[in-house]
Order: sequence, then C-alpha cells, then structure tokens
Amino acid sequence: MSEGAGRALADSAWPGIGAEPLVLVPAGSTEQHGPHLPLSTDTVIAQAVAERAAAALAARRSRPARPVLVAPPIPYGASGEHAGFPGTVSLGHEALRAVLVETVRSLSLWAGRIVFVNGHGGNVPTLDGAVEAMRGEGHDVAWTGCEAPGGDAHAGFTETSVMLHLAPHLVRPFDAVAGDARPLAELMPDLIARGVRAVSPSGVLGDPAGASAERGREILASMAVSAARRIGGGRADARGRLLDPAVPAPGPRP
Repeated sequence: MSEGAGRALADSAWPGIGAEPLVLVPAGSTEQHGPHLPLSTDTVIAQAVAERAAAALAARRSRPARPVLVAPPIPYGASGEHAGFPGTVSLGHEALRAVLVETVRSLSLWAGRIVFVNGHGGNVPTLDGAVEAMRGEGHDVAWTGCEAPGGDAHAGFTETSVMLHLAPHLVRPFDAVAGDARPLAELMPDLIARGVRAVSPSGVLGDPAGASAERGREILASMAVSAARRIGGGRADARGRLLDPAVPAPGPRP
C-alpha cells in the first residue's frame, strides 16, 4: 500500500502514525473452503477489500494528518459449522469476542475511529455483540461486511472468482467440484443443526462452475466500493453495522 492510498499499520513506525487515524481491521477465518480454495480465503478477501476501501477513502481526504491505516488481519474466527473438515481452526464466539473487545480498547488509545471489515459470515453475531458493547463504552467503532449482492454462500462462484483474481496460485482445479446450491435461507436450519459437512460433503455451498479472474476483479471492486461508501458515510445501526448512506436507517430493535 502506498502512502497516498492508505497504509499498512504493520509496516509503519510509530512517529508516522499521525493524529487520530481511521483504522480498518480485516476479520477473517481459517476454515475449509471446499477442495479447491485455501483455508485463508475469508481472510485474504477481507484484507483485499479493506486495502482497496482504504485507498478510496484516503484519496478523498484533504487532511494528510488523518491517515487511513489497515491493521493486520484477524485470521481466526467463529467457524464451528466447518469443524467437520480438517484444517478448520475456530476460536468460537466467546474467545473471538474477547479478541475484538481488546483490539478496540487497545486501538482506541491512539486511533480516531475503528472499523472491522468482515469476510466471514460466522463472525457476524460476535461482531454485533462486541461492537455494540464497545460503542456503549464510548469507543468510535463500527463494522461492515464484504458483500457481493447475488453471490452464493460459500466456496462457490463468488469466492472462487475473487480468489482467481487475488491468488490464482492457491486455487486448485474445480471443474468437478460439486456443492449444495440451494439458497442460504433454505440451507440455514440444516447448517445450524448438523454443520456444513452433513449438508455438503465437499464443503461447498454454491457452484464454482464458470468462475473467472475477470469476474473476480469486478466482484472485488464492487465489494470495495460498497465498503468505502458505508465507511465514509459513517452511519451505523444500534449494533454498529454500517449502513449504506442512501438507505434509511432502520427503527430501534424490539
């Protein structure tokens, strides 16, 4: 990441941090992504979205003393639904919550604003609870997802395309990969009750057929633009989920 495009926190020295920076923290997972994608898929995508969103946000800022930094990613998440597959490492919700809470408390000692950029759906309940609690303590923190409208659920066309763009050397052949392509809303009861492996022995929820690096480039660009728009807008619901500036805020939760 170049100086004008947002900076990697890990590559910085403390005198160059600047006053009250915006810090984006990618949150991912280490979990199975079918027989063709690496365990790091969610983390790789979350970091890429955060870096591109940081570049867009830094380009809009007129005050160089207020930098946009991208922190090292959190590579483990709540991935219990994938525990039936070798390679998956899950912290669980309680440990992940502690990591998120302490990350916010530490960053808040010098950061002006903190935004988690989440790449794994299993992290959502923990992000909701941890970020809401931290906002209650007075910290300027929120979170947003890596959203691809119309995308499939897990290790299908969407993620395979993005990984073909970002890390093609890590993508294995997927011509014969089969998965359960039912909508996530239909799959969810079985996933909660029995886990991913019982629903899809391959670990894929979707269909990677037709995935391409070019489509991955387009999908990633859309994710980054959407994330930058929400981060730049600064509007969040009661749980700290950032809202699209063009969409009216929902009413209070029951």
